[in-house]
Amino acid sequence: MEQSADDTTALLEYLHFGQADIFGFSNGGTIALQIAIRHPRVVRKLVIASGFFSRGGADPAFWKGFDTAKLEDMPKELRDSYLQVAPQPENLQGMFDKAVQLMRNFTDIPPGSVRKITAPTLIMCGDSDVMRPEHAVEEFRLLRNARLAVLPGTDHMNVTARTEWLVPMVEQFLDEG
Repeated sequence: MEQSADDTTALLEYLHFGQADIFGFSNGGTIALQIAIRHPRVVRKLVIASGFFSRGGADPAFWKGFDTAKLEDMPKELRDSYLQVAPQPENLQGMFDKAVQLMRNFTDIPPGSVRKITAPTLIMCGDSDVMRPEHAVEEFRLLRNARLAVLPGTDHMNVTARTEWLVPMVEQFLDEG
């Protein structure tokens, strides 16, 4: 996650973006947190959708599942999305293996590091998400300039699909101040 944060920041600098609004979903949410921690100067505002900062944010069975994960276990929505845009669709297994390894190696971000984030932040999760709503509340409370949205009737795979709620909420948050 740290390397992805550094790579994203390097891309923003290469493209001559002084600051950017960063939106991250799931692992991307954790990466967005790492960007704000490791490279705060590039973050204007942060939107974290279902992004963990610690393993305690999900049921232990979620993490245990990565010990025996197989490609057949990959959510169909993720598999289909990958195959639609991948220049080499035959690399699906390799991408899956890397994603599983990333999750197996997930390390908690210390609460003190999260507290150092100063960018205005919108934390979102579904009420039936992999990320427990209690974890979203904990994340929200660690941040000094944050808002929290728990989307009703929403699981992990459709947090970002709730566009009728998500888009106006994110737009309003980004447009303020």
